[in-house]
Amino acid sequence: MLVLRPVAPDDLPELQRLARESLAGVTSLPDDRQHLLDKILDSCASFAANVQAPGPENYFFVLHDPARGQLRGCSEILAMAGFSAPFYSLRNRPFVSNSRELNVQHGVPTLSLCQDLSNHSLLCGFHIDPDLVGTPMAELLSRARLLFIAAHGLRFADTSITEIVGYSSDDGHSPFWDALGKHFFDLPYVEAERLCALRSRSFLADLMPQYPIYIPMLPKAAQDCIGQVHPQGREAYEILLREGFEANHYVDLFDGGPTLYARHSGVRSIRHSLIANACPGPQSGSGRAWLASNERLGQYRAALVHLDEAPGDLVNLDPETFQALQLQSGDPVRLVAL
Repeated sequence: MLVLRPVAPDDLPELQRLARESLAGVTSLPDDRQHLLDKILDSCASFAANVQAPGPENYFFVLHDPARGQLRGCSEILAMAGFSAPFYSLRNRPFVSNSRELNVQHGVPTLSLCQDLSNHSLLCGFHIDPDLVGTPMAELLSRARLLFIAAHGLRFADTSITEIVGYSSDDGHSPFWDALGKHFFDLPYVEAERLCALRSRSFLADLMPQYPIYIPMLPKAAQDCIGQVHPQGREAYEILLREGFEANHYVDLFDGGPTLYARHSGVRSIRHSLIANACPGPQSGSGRAWLASNERLGQYRAALVHLDEAPGDLVNLDPETFQALQLQSGDPVRLVAL
C-alpha cells in the first residue's frame, strides 16, 4: 500500500533520487541536497505552525511505500504565491490599437511580464515514478493535496493556480526560451530553470523586458510552444482539468507552459468530498475506489481505498488502510470518489 504523508528529514536521500529523475521545468524540485534539506525543514515548520491565514508556508507531501522504504512521488502546496518574493508570469492578451482616421481597430497578441497571480495558493512539485503514471496513485498524489486544503482551509487562499511544464526537447532545449529569455541571460534553458529553482525567479525576471512582447514577431517554433504541455507533464495537467481547473491567460516565464486556475469552491475533491466516522471492518477489495484522508495536520495521511458500499455517517475501512491512515475508531475520515 502506498500512503501520502508530509515529508520528513529522513526522506532526503530518496527525495534527491526523485529530484534527479524529475523534469527540468519542475523548478520546485531541484537536484541540490542543501536546497532540498531546507525545503524539508521549511515544510516541517509549516505543518507545525499555528496558522490562521495563508502566508509563506509550503506543505510538501511524499508518496511513500512503507514495505520497501521508498518514495514513489512527491507534490507540494505553497500557501500563497508571491508572499515572500515576487511571483512573475507572462500575461497573454492582445494589444489593441485604433486609428480613427482610417476607422481601423486591430489587436495583436502580446506577452507582458506581470505579478497578477500573486496571492493565490500554488500547487507545484508534482513528480511520480514513471511506472505509476496513469494509475490511481497519480490521482492520489495530486488530489490528496486538495483534500488537505479542504480540511485546513484557513491556511490557504480561496483559489489555486498551477504552472504546467511547457515543451522542451529531449536534449533540454526550449524553443520558447531560446527565442525570448536567452537573449537577456546568455543561459541554456535547463540552467535558467536550475538557477530559478535554487534562488527565485525574481532575479531573472527583473532583467526581462518590461514592455509587451509581440507574439507574431517570435519564431513560429516559439509561438507554437505558448500554452503547450510537455508530454511528461500531461498527467498532472489532465488530473487537474478533471478537478475543474481551467487554463487562463497566463503562461510560464521560461517555457511558455500553461497556467491552470480554479476557485476552491468549484474544485471537485474539495466541493464533493464528504466526512464520515471511520471504523475498522471488512472490505472485499473489489468495490469502488475512493481517496481517503484523515483530518490531521502534521500527521496527515491519505491513501486509496475500495469500498463495497458508498459511505454514510459511518464507514468501514479494512484494517491495513485504517492503520495506514493512523485512525482510531470513530475518527473522521474525508473521502472522495476516484
